[in-house]
Amino acid sequence: MAELPGGWDPAEYGDRIADVYDDWHDDLEPAMPAAVGMLAALAGDGPALELGIGTGRAALPLAAAGVKVAGIDASERMVARLWSKPGGADIPVTIGDFGDPAVFAEAAAPFGGFQVVYVVFNTFFVLPSQAEQVRCLAAVAGALAPGGAFVMRAFVPDQGLHTNGSSFTTEAIVGDESRLVAVIHDRNAQTVRGNHIVISRRGVETYPVNLRYAWPAELDLMAALAGLTLTSRHADWSAAPFTNASPFHVSVWRKPA
Repeated sequence: MAELPGGWDPAEYGDRIADVYDDWHDDLEPAMPAAVGMLAALAGDGPALELGIGTGRAALPLAAAGVKVAGIDASERMVARLWSKPGGADIPVTIGDFGDPAVFAEAAAPFGGFQVVYVVFNTFFVLPSQAEQVRCLAAVAGALAPGGAFVMRAFVPDQGLHTNGSSFTTEAIVGDESRLVAVIHDRNAQTVRGNHIVISRRGVETYPVNLRYAWPAELDLMAALAGLTLTSRHADWSAAPFTNASPFHVSVWRKPA
């Protein structure tokens, strides 16, 4: 993966946030049963591969539902958290950049081909350029078994969020801890660079995040270049209709049988 502005390493986000990730994102738990239901139905008897598997928020309940799950992640610290959880040690994870075809080949070698490759919580957008996103989708298509599905949950870009190309907001206040978010937005490059800033009795801590977002139609084109066809798009994991007002989408593209 290309180095990002400021010398930011792609593994840095996970390495820095591993200890607090689950606590910060406990709001994702209510959607997990529906996500697991959709992914398990698509996987059937076949294996599934999660890109950016992290601490296993999606992978562990999917494995508990009977799906053989593998993962790719750049952060060894995030994966260590996954492996420390009940059932986590049974999930094989390849450490590396999920935009790299060689990493895909290593992850797929024990399985032959995956029935489902999936990415949740906007993680696809950590790939820092359109070229790397296109390359990743080509690798996804190569790792899928015939008829297999690629599933992505991501936000729909809203260019009104960052007035004049930047924003500074309060994300949460928990006890004596304040979580702030500082963002620089490049509309032309479709990139967001930011820091989660935590102020507490421990002092000041920063957690960097860098994204290159894409609109659903752009993702459809990139998937088509890889030979994948959009088969469904919903507003959430519960298959609510996707509309002009939907802030997120759950999309499914399939490889020809």
